Amino acid sequence: MGDTSSGALSAFGTGARELWSGGRGKVLTAVAGGWFLSIGVRMIYPVMLDDLQSAYGLDLSTAGLLLTVLFLAYALGQFPGGVLSDRFGERATLTASAVLSAVTLTLVVTAGSTIVLFAATALLGFGTALYAVGRYTVLSRLYSDRLGAANGVTAASQDAGQSVLPPIASVVAATVFWQLGFGFVVPLFLLSAAALWIVVPTRAPDAVDDGSGLDREELRLLWSVLRQPSVVYATVAMILGLVVWQAFTSFYPTYLIAEKGLSKTVASLLFGTFFALGILIKPLAGAAYDRFGIRRSLTAVASGPTVALVALPLVDGFWPLTVVTALVSTLLGFATVLEPSMLRSLPDELRGTGFGILRSISFTVGAASPALFGAAADRGFFDEAFAILAAFAGGMILLAFLIPER
Repeated sequence: MGDTSSGALSAFGTGARELWSGGRGKVLTAVAGGWFLSIGVRMIYPVMLDDLQSAYGLDLSTAGLLLTVLFLAYALGQFPGGVLSDRFGERATLTASAVLSAVTLTLVVTAGSTIVLFAATALLGFGTALYAVGRYTVLSRLYSDRLGAANGVTAASQDAGQSVLPPIASVVAATVFWQLGFGFVVPLFLLSAAALWIVVPTRAPDAVDDGSGLDREELRLLWSVLRQPSVVYATVAMILGLVVWQAFTSFYPTYLIAEKGLSKTVASLLFGTFFALGILIKPLAGAAYDRFGIRRSLTAVASGPTVALVALPLVDGFWPLTVVTALVSTLLGFATVLEPSMLRSLPDELRGTGFGILRSISFTVGAASPALFGAAADRGFFDEAFAILAAFAGGMILLAFLIPER
């Protein structure tokens, strides 16, 4: 046992040194920090839904629509983000995303009406979306041999943001005023923009798109690649994962308060626990993908939510719900194993554009789930909606066996 433990620790140490070698560590840190903010700020919305409903007179259906707008704008920003990354390079795109997020978040906290709130939320979703593709493509350039592990680190930073920022927002909103629950993130985005501009390397001139757009041959190549089974099945699995993730995270705190009788503080604690576990799950999922491939790693991460979401309506009490929350949290590894598989199926010269198209398709379809889930909850079908999410998670397991290994 001791030899096994020592070997595992040695392998972990070696892997960590490889990630930080050659000056890549500071880039990985800056990129992960920006991702921490970009995704973490979106999860402030679910814990602030009570405040938003009170301030603007929103019911659950309208609140779900607000979150759908956020996720839909994020979806629509994926393709432009990929194109901008290919054309101008990741440094400019990532920095612009951080600055735009700071500006639009300021609009969110100064919204004077429901219409302005929806418009500002859409702009925020679009701004954070510009970050998504560029952070993948810069990592794919720097970590061709350790992409799964590097992606796992940045994915873990995402869950760190989602576990840390929402509770802070809740406390700040309760002790000062609710708008500051969003506004405290603005200066952090500006600091991130400065760090990204300083440390992210520029591409070689011949590696950046000259702006002439895709020619006919490139379009034919892109179309043929996007039709490959490895891409199609992975994209469908990505859509199912996003449907489950976006609906669950949008309403889990509200469900715990309204249906399970937990206080807002305890519900926020369980919600934060869900994301905190992702800090461990995502690096493990990335390492599992590197070692075992897409089929076994995707099956592992999708099994937990399939079981837990069926059990959720049947359990009550803090500790049983904690166990269910922990099981659902394995879902957080789905993108960590699917996205490297998708990236490796795309040619280098079209990787940003192709990946942006796939993410736009996936997030656009998935964005409908909060609005539909909220409408079901308003009509008293909270429990049934979770059962449907369990079925979608099970569909990911079936698709895992259809995705070719690369």
